[in-house]
Amino acid sequence: MNGSDVVRAAGEMVRVLGPYPELDWGVPAGGLTWSCWTTAAHVAHDLLAYAGQVSGRPTDGYLPFDLRVSPTASPREVLTVVTACAGLLAAAVDTAEPGTRAWHYGPCDPGGFAAMGVAETLLHTGDITAGLGVSWEPPADLSAAVIDRLFPDAPSGPPPQVLRWLTGRGELPGRARRTSWSWRAALD
Repeated sequence: MNGSDVVRAAGEMVRVLGPYPELDWGVPAGGLTWSCWTTAAHVAHDLLAYAGQVSGRPTDGYLPFDLRVSPTASPREVLTVVTACAGLLAAAVDTAEPGTRAWHYGPCDPGGFAAMGVAETLLHTGDITAGLGVSWEPPADLSAAVIDRLFPDAPSGPPPQVLRWLTGRGELPGRARRTSWSWRAALD
């Protein structure tokens, strides 16, 4: 995956959530304990953290910095922060040398960080839309690309449904709902 995938996922988040700034973003985001607002800020945080990892190339942990979104930021402003952080991750991924590795529970390549950024964005957009009562399904092609990169042992099926099942957010016919999960971003 690459920077354009990250930018596209963030654009999708803004497209689907941008029209609803007047809804109560203080409600829980789907099955999460976080509010919709906090979940959107979390997406921005992760995108920036991944950009820092790709740029700084630490080999043994996450860089010791954090994103603080002003608690007075409106939902629209938080979505703008998501867009900015997606741009930073996209730039970091697209300008990194192909052999670049940085820590994410092992050595991870730029494409892995892009995939994690897209996953965080799509999955949490789904959480927020569930909390706000907005109907939405992640794009099938982006879902499939995330599954291919982060979940090598995934079952077959419609990619949005499989992605939700892989991350404990949905049902998949013939399979028990997942209660724990992890993705494989690090390369062996």
